[in-house]
Amino acid sequence: MKYSMHLNHYKFNFMRFTKTDYLQTIFIILFPVMIGIACKENKNEKEPSQKIEPTKPAAIEALILSKNNFTSSIKIPGELVAYQQVDLYAKLNSYIKNLQVDVGSEVKEGQLLAVLEAPEINAQLSAAASKLKSQEAIYISSKATYNRLYETSKTPGTISKNDLEVADAKQKSDFAQLEAAQSNYREVVNTSDYLQIRAPFNGVITARNVSAGAYVGPSGKGSDMPIFTLQQHDKLRLIVSIPEAYTSYVDKKSEVAFSVTSLAGEKFKAVVSRLAGALDTKIRSQRIEMDVMNHTKKLLPGMVAEVSIPLTSNVNAFIVPTAAVLNATTGIFVIAIHNKITIWKPVKTGRTSEGKTEVFGSLTIGDTLVANAGEEVRNGTAIKNYTILK
Repeated sequence: MKYSMHLNHYKFNFMRFTKTDYLQTIFIILFPVMIGIACKENKNEKEPSQKIEPTKPAAIEALILSKNNFTSSIKIPGELVAYQQVDLYAKLNSYIKNLQVDVGSEVKEGQLLAVLEAPEINAQLSAAASKLKSQEAIYISSKATYNRLYETSKTPGTISKNDLEVADAKQKSDFAQLEAAQSNYREVVNTSDYLQIRAPFNGVITARNVSAGAYVGPSGKGSDMPIFTLQQHDKLRLIVSIPEAYTSYVDKKSEVAFSVTSLAGEKFKAVVSRLAGALDTKIRSQRIEMDVMNHTKKLLPGMVAEVSIPLTSNVNAFIVPTAAVLNATTGIFVIAIHNKITIWKPVKTGRTSEGKTEVFGSLTIGDTLVANAGEEVRNGTAIKNYTILK
């Protein structure tokens, strides 16, 4: 109230305005402003200022390049097949008389599997035997005649030389006819042997396509299907096609491991026995074969195997972490550090396994490479600090 009275006094009675009144008026006007400034300063004193410290660039991890033997492996599907397999057909047009074995029968080499019958073969055999006996009799007669003439001719004047020569020629002709009859008889006998189907090797009958009484013969003439299919099971072939890029790492003494789905948890081993020596032009791979002994008969022909083939090179190569290889749009590089300056060096990559990669290029033992190569590390960048990985 007092302050209000002073203001009114100043407004309406200016001539009576004293120095004291003037000072009081100024105080009244500035007092709220001073209070606000004091409060702001007090607040600033309570809130300490936050200092922003500059971040230090992270040190680049690097490694020292060295050579080493690179051992890796690839997994390729393979197929188990019988070491020997044959489809048995009838050699002659004939009928099945009886079957001695069936599917699943284990047979030995030379064992009788089936007997066929062909009446015309029996007739040919009888005719050949009769012809042979007839020729034997003719030859025996002509030989005896020649021998008698020869003995008589020892007495001078009894037998002319011409008669003796004619008898000798007749004997020789009859002997030739006898040999022809013998040959014809053996041919018919050998042909009749085809009426018995025998096992060419030890194995298991895996297919039977006919029954007793069926008409059979050579493929396409008697029946299109074979009488039996015989496979050898105690020894198998493991067949694998190796891609062209890996053919140099496989030789005849390479040992491989494989497994099959039906025998989970079991591992089998085999040694490379045969190499095709050429690439299949369709799939650009080389066929290799391993012999697998299968005395327990656990493995069966036709099984698909997962084959692990070791790829071991005797030549030392540069081995780096896969992260140290930069696959840029312009090519494949490793980033070297020389005099604290980065250099992109073009390389070619070989095998990759377990986070490591084989590289080839203009590299030297002891070169320093960036362990985690990325395009953000540009060519020619100055590197202030880096850490060598152990």
